[in-house]
Amino acid sequence: MARHTHAAALLLALLTLAGAAAPPRKQRPGAAAPAATPAPAGDDADGDLTDECPEPNGYFADAYQCDKYYECKNGKITEKLCPDGMVFNDYSSEYEKCDLPFNIDCSKRPEKQTPKPSLHCERQNGYFAHEEANVCDKFYFCVDGKSNMITCPSGLVYSEATGTCTWPDEAKKKGCSSQEVLKFTCPNVTDEVGVTHPRYADPEDCQYFYVCVNGKTPRRSGCKRGQVFSESSKTCDWPRKVPECKDWYKGVLTDQELEELENPKPKKRDPAATAARHGSKGTRSRPKTTAAPKPAAEEDDEEQ
Repeated sequence: MARHTHAAALLLALLTLAGAAAPPRKQRPGAAAPAATPAPAGDDADGDLTDECPEPNGYFADAYQCDKYYECKNGKITEKLCPDGMVFNDYSSEYEKCDLPFNIDCSKRPEKQTPKPSLHCERQNGYFAHEEANVCDKFYFCVDGKSNMITCPSGLVYSEATGTCTWPDEAKKKGCSSQEVLKFTCPNVTDEVGVTHPRYADPEDCQYFYVCVNGKTPRRSGCKRGQVFSESSKTCDWPRKVPECKDWYKGVLTDQELEELENPKPKKRDPAATAARHGSKGTRSRPKTTAAPKPAAEEDDEEQ
């Protein structure tokens, strides 16, 4: 009897140690710890993951890896991975969607799959900065490892945080400050002048000017085609009114083209289009009224 008691105690101790050594399973965000349910008879124990699904059906983000997610169908779970460079969009468990990292907060699940880089592409998919640090206005758009270089509009630089072109002071990219990119430094002004965001002409281009945000940070802006910036009025105007820039468009636009831009002719209306437009609005003519036939009883009365 003593030997049986000793063996039972030893077996219980080994089971306790084995349970303590087993690593805990990862739980998906928003999923309560599932209760262990016994596998139905005949099912493969290794393939039955019913207790892993937060809900019987849906798509659920991994707790640690931003580009990994799980598909649950009728309580059965399947591990899935977004294409390299994309991450899982966990906005709704009803939809299976991989998105660009700029649109998803991965701070709580920062891990990602091993990159598969190619020429100009850090990963197979996404937006990536130019390899040369001093090239601020160019970046690459990669799809399945194939790149396409994009150039930002003048005065803007690529932002690695948003994947878009933005002002240099907002991008905060090393070597791409407003002063470095624009080669312009705002003059020193008082705080009273600074809050008006003063404007200054671009010394090399009559169509453009600089806006000094709070009097300190320059941003390049421009006038519409045919106009130039007037240093005296601090506004865009026509070249004939700005002596220092009166010939800026010479060789680019003719005098007649400038005249048409300044004084555009009213557009002629197409009678057919006007008629069709009015017809489509449903201008209806009143229908002709005809006397309603009298009931048979009334006709008989008149004949009498």
